[in-house]
Amino acid sequence: MGVRGMNDRIQKLREQSVTAEPHLSMERAVLVTEAYQKYAGTVETPILRALTFKHIMENKTLGINDGELIVGEKGELPQYAPSFPELCCHTMEDLDVMNRRDKIYFRVSESDKQIQEEKIIPYWQNRSLRKLILDRMTPEWLASYESGLFTEFMEQRGPGHTVADGKCYKKGFLDFKAEIEQAIATLDMYNDPQAYDKKIQLEAMSISCEAIIAFGRRYAEHARDLAAKEADDARRQELLAIAANCEVVPAHKPETFAQAIQMYWFIHIGVTTEINPWDALSPGRLDQHLIPFYQQGIESGTLTREQAKELLQCLWVKFNNQPAPPKVGITLKESSTYTDFANLNTGGVKSDGSDGVNDVSYLILETMDEMRLLQPSSNVQISKKTPQFFLKKACEISRKGWGQPAFYNTDAIIQELLRAGKDITDAREGGASGCVETGAFGKEAYILTGYLNLPKILEITLYNGFDPYSGRQLGLKTGEAASFKSYEELFRAFKAQLHYFTDIKVQGNNIIERIYATQMPVPFLSVITSDCIQKGMDYNAGGARYNTNYIQGVGIGTLTDCLAAIKYNVFDQQRFAMDNLMQAIKDNFSGHEHLLNLVRNRTPKYGNDDDYADEIMLAAFDAYYHEVTGRKTMKGGVYRIDMLPTTCHVYFGSVMGASPNGRLAGKPLSEGISPEKGADRKGPTAVVKSAAKMDHLRTGGTLLNQKFAPSVVGGEQGLDNMSALIRTYFNMDGHHIQFNVIDRKTLLDAQKNPEEYKDLIVRVAGYSDHFHNLSKELQDEIIDRTEQTIF
Repeated sequence: MGVRGMNDRIQKLREQSVTAEPHLSMERAVLVTEAYQKYAGTVETPILRALTFKHIMENKTLGINDGELIVGEKGELPQYAPSFPELCCHTMEDLDVMNRRDKIYFRVSESDKQIQEEKIIPYWQNRSLRKLILDRMTPEWLASYESGLFTEFMEQRGPGHTVADGKCYKKGFLDFKAEIEQAIATLDMYNDPQAYDKKIQLEAMSISCEAIIAFGRRYAEHARDLAAKEADDARRQELLAIAANCEVVPAHKPETFAQAIQMYWFIHIGVTTEINPWDALSPGRLDQHLIPFYQQGIESGTLTREQAKELLQCLWVKFNNQPAPPKVGITLKESSTYTDFANLNTGGVKSDGSDGVNDVSYLILETMDEMRLLQPSSNVQISKKTPQFFLKKACEISRKGWGQPAFYNTDAIIQELLRAGKDITDAREGGASGCVETGAFGKEAYILTGYLNLPKILEITLYNGFDPYSGRQLGLKTGEAASFKSYEELFRAFKAQLHYFTDIKVQGNNIIERIYATQMPVPFLSVITSDCIQKGMDYNAGGARYNTNYIQGVGIGTLTDCLAAIKYNVFDQQRFAMDNLMQAIKDNFSGHEHLLNLVRNRTPKYGNDDDYADEIMLAAFDAYYHEVTGRKTMKGGVYRIDMLPTTCHVYFGSVMGASPNGRLAGKPLSEGISPEKGADRKGPTAVVKSAAKMDHLRTGGTLLNQKFAPSVVGGEQGLDNMSALIRTYFNMDGHHIQFNVIDRKTLLDAQKNPEEYKDLIVRVAGYSDHFHNLSKELQDEIIDRTEQTIF
């Protein structure tokens, strides 16, 4: 084996993946346009979407990269990202910006620009869902959105993140097609008023099965053609093996370890080609899905451990070859990364509740460690039954300082899902996807609808509903800051504003949800999501067994410290009047150094196991929880909350002035449920004690970042301390924790000399990214996070 356990094949494939320049691919846009021009207006919308998917899968360019064993790309080549004009029709200016920008750029050729201008824009500029959505929003929604009160996930991407479960390893798409045909045959066309709609949806699903089967067979033929021309005998045999695998999957269920991985990857390409479901499909409990194939191969002598790891390494390369599709505007600001948020769960428990760690779990850890790629995002689920050896192996990788794996509490996840009405088996087989959000894998449409700027709602409260950033009256007139006679009166005003903006957000969501249900069905994704076939209903219309919408709260740490600064200094200690604080805020604390010192350094802060501050956090959390949770969705489900930011805490901070806690104008907010930068001064155990006071089990996921100097987690003692911190937090029902193990000096040097740190990867929020790909503001935010030094 070569570098970090990689053989020559994997080293070459990895090098190709990490050095290929991101490009915009126009091929899918052209094929979608051709299909719509041919079929739109002549068939029902679900059939149109299915025929469009089939046209793409029958005509998209096939590519088998030199040496690879798992095949299929979303674009023509590695790092080629397709566009989705039916969702978002990019302008010519958008393409120029993508091509020119320093961070998260996509190269766009002159010929591609010509295609966009001559073929794509004329057809899609007035038909895209983005235009339709923005045209349908109320003035209040548009003003709030433009001013940074909240974001909207579906104005450029489809509903997501979605996750595969185990059914795809037990059935082929001929089996799914037979199920669909049986469902059609049992429809009551005489007495069921919805029978015709169900029939159309099911016919669309059947067509999508034909599409993915055709895609697999095309690859089988392509591999055979390449084999016939291949001079090297060993590679010729590999190509013939690829052809044989593609003859089996996806038409039939997989029989071998290689076929199981190829089956998943064809489905991944299918789901993410049909629509952009918030960038990715996640493989779910991959170790659980692959272990039967692994054991069978080992026992029969047809597979070795090294061969299995090589196939996993090939899969890692395939993930890393797929940058998230291009984003523009606010959506880029909320998620400024190439990472597509495919999140792989390892460990946890099995469906019967027993320990889920197996031989493939350890293979995945080794693969993650040796490949050291941004994608897939890898996590470990840790339950009370998880062997300590497995947890320490994961900690050993994490302390190497490149941001993976993240750690999730299996027992908390199960409780969260049970509280939300899931069956115990479905809960045990579920987990986390995207950043931290929980769901019943393969059985639930759990949709992230956007981020809510909690500190900005307080800012608007203090300005009597007026937004000083946009200069608009956005909120309710609940009173000037100085008019509040008590902290309780202020907090009631904050809750009134929170209710008002949540109403605006949800009303917009309801419209968007109906638009996707009626105009953008996803028949292929519906096939692999439990109960869509039985119901004859699309995934985007409520066909899944469970349907949940999330609104993500951002900045709970900042919000808590702002409220604490007001309560402690203005009302409890009466150190200064509200007028003095408001003037300091308006002056960005310039000339108010004494007051700034009081709010920054002599006020209780969240993250220090200080009940004064933590009780304020709990009240803010409860207000947010009760405002959102239980609201009805258009698909028959309910709303829940989770607490994660991606890069939105940077964007949200940029549209705000200074804050009562001493945060200066334009600076990022706190991320996830992490404390405000520099506020946590009593070590990591105090942080987790503060964070654990929040009732994580009432959420669909919380995100906690911790940063350590490498020396703190060095040696066996450091490993023991790190694993003990995780166990302690999880015993208190914490949902998730992740680590940056890197010192401030290294980050500062990397910021000054990016060329010397091209391989430096850091943990941002629920994902890792190359440090040089981050904006200056986000780099500064990571540098400024508290570097914990003692336990």
